[in-house]
Amino acid sequence: MGVEGTIEYISDLLSSMKKKRREANSNRSSQIRMDCEGCARKVKKVLSGVKGAKSVDVDLKQQKATVTGYVEAKKVLAAAQSTKKKVELWPYVPYTLVANPYVAQAYDKKAPPNHVRKVPDTATLTETTVDDRYIIMFSDENPNACSIM
Repeated sequence: MGVEGTIEYISDLLSSMKKKRREANSNRSSQIRMDCEGCARKVKKVLSGVKGAKSVDVDLKQQKATVTGYVEAKKVLAAAQSTKKKVELWPYVPYTLVANPYVAQAYDKKAPPNHVRKVPDTATLTETTVDDRYIIMFSDENPNACSIM
């Protein structure tokens, strides 16, 4: 490996480090229980102090705080928990992004409009509130279905 190979290796190494840093710039959203404007100001002040945070947006109506910048989710959660408020990562996604928004775990009364709780893709239709025995009871393949009707 000559001088040219060494310089090329160092160049690739530095460019990959820059890419990783750019990828780290993201939005971290948390659901934080806030009752008033004072709570929102307190949360915004604490989250602004997180190293790497560029901006903080607090939505009191949705109980949501979004931190933009080079921050890790664990650091944002730790800072938010220091306010002694109930905190969790933002659990809601638009219902159009979920494969089956009607799965029992996805529906949440507290979710903002047109949002459902983010559930893993392992949730299936069998985990719904409809019981299979009622579906089979009225099936055309059931020989006893006529006696029920």
